[in-house]
Formats: sequence, structure tokens, C-alpha cells
Amino acid sequence: MDDSYALPPFKPDEALIQLKRAARDLRGLNERADQFEWKGHPVLELAVEGATLVAKLAKRPAHSPQWETRTMKNNADVRKFSDELKARVARWREADE
Repeated sequence: MDDSYALPPFKPDEALIQLKRAARDLRGLNERADQFEWKGHPVLELAVEGATLVAKLAKRPAHSPQWETRTMKNNADVRKFSDELKARVARWREADE
């Protein structure tokens, strides 16, 4: 008999809503259409692709930023990305002060 249990299935649509809410809560990020901006510069794009959530995150704010792509396949990936987003926004905030 197996006493372990399966993790709940990943729901990328719900994770997208959760990440958008977290991004809106970060001071300095503004949502515009399907992306988030930092002082008018695009820094985050989120999209559901099949059973995954894909995020494009700018290395630093710029009119034409260098993007890093993250593919999230489970809730742990979403939490890790959310933590990374918070840290990156904190660095941008410190650099502006």
C-alpha cells in the first residue's frame, strides 16, 4: 500500500492569474495589455502555452530588453519564478534610488 499522494494537477490558467496578481502587488510594476512595465519599459510578459505557463522576464529595464524565458510546469516552478521576480524588482528599485 502506497501512503504517498499525488500533487494536484498544474493549472496554468490559475497560475497566470496568481502571477499577474503578484506582479501587480509589486511596487513599480504597471500592467499594460499583456505585459508589465517598469517606468515605461517592458519587463515581463506572461502567457499560457498548452499545459505550461511561459514568462519572459527582462534582465534589466530597457526599451529593447534582453529577455530570459522561463517555462513553468508545476506550482513549485511558479513559486520559484515569483521569488525571482520579487528579487529582480527589488534590485531595479535599489538601482533607481
